[in-house]
Amino acid sequence: MLTNRRVAVTGAAGFIGSHLVDALIDAGANVTAIVRYNSASSIGNLAFLEPAHLDAVNVVSGNVEDSDFVYRALKDAEIVFHLAALIAIPYSYDAPRSYLRTNVEGTLNVLEAARRYGNLVIHTSTSEVYGTALSTPISESHPLQGQSPYSASKIAADKLAESYHRSFGTSVVTVRPFNTFGPRQSARAFIPTIISQAIDCRKIRLGSLTPERDMTYVSDTVAGFLAAATTPGLDGQTINLGTGATHPVGWFADRILTLMGVQKPIVTDDQRLRPARSEVMKLVSDNSLARRAMGWSPTISLDTGLRQTIDFVRQHSACYRTDRYVK
Repeated sequence: MLTNRRVAVTGAAGFIGSHLVDALIDAGANVTAIVRYNSASSIGNLAFLEPAHLDAVNVVSGNVEDSDFVYRALKDAEIVFHLAALIAIPYSYDAPRSYLRTNVEGTLNVLEAARRYGNLVIHTSTSEVYGTALSTPISESHPLQGQSPYSASKIAADKLAESYHRSFGTSVVTVRPFNTFGPRQSARAFIPTIISQAIDCRKIRLGSLTPERDMTYVSDTVAGFLAAATTPGLDGQTINLGTGATHPVGWFADRILTLMGVQKPIVTDDQRLRPARSEVMKLVSDNSLARRAMGWSPTISLDTGLRQTIDFVRQHSACYRTDRYVK
């Protein structure tokens, strides 16, 4: 159980991180939310928390790339949920070194802190490390393929986590979410991009429409994180979190427009296309280990999740820029 446990969340201002903070407060944990320092004192998606939840959180600003900061921030934590990362794949083509610094060195700093203090680390991976599926559904034993600088940085981070468990006995569980969606997600992801353009634009501009994605609603992904932290006997394991179903991006666009009652043309925007050999064409999870080892399975249907995401984007349309493509 997480009641009264001292918990730290890196990347707490992000999409999944903010929902995780919400769930941890509901579970009775004492939460330190670590957000990236900025001069505007922005707390990102934590601003969407209910006031009582936000008042219950200890928000700490810093940078996971700074080892001294990380050691201080994690000293008293029993459990560390490590979500801090640069995640936008298109920007990783422009700034790969930034991804190494945040995703690899940042993870190294978290693991070194855990080695010092004995924290349990729930390390966040991504289905992008698998690359285009060589066999389906994709199990945890599927080969890792670095098809973008982002995915290569996450492979390195995953292997660091594995090495610290094997070398030093550090308590690490790696959770590997397939594509997560839901309220608070930025327009760098294709589902809020479709919704926001359906509200404001005459056309829906996307990259390739053929890649297939396994989409998990954010509350189900968060439930997987909580299960990984509270289920005994998982040390050193990597566990997929996905639905086991997949659809092309174009299918999602059609479905969202149907749910919104909107008819607009869907077109391919060349600037949104990934390099051909970098595009991951199919992701679909084998979630049998998650079901077997920690009793996790998704509970939110795709249409239910899409409707809740549509409602959020409609209510917060000012948060979404549709007049230009932002990597």
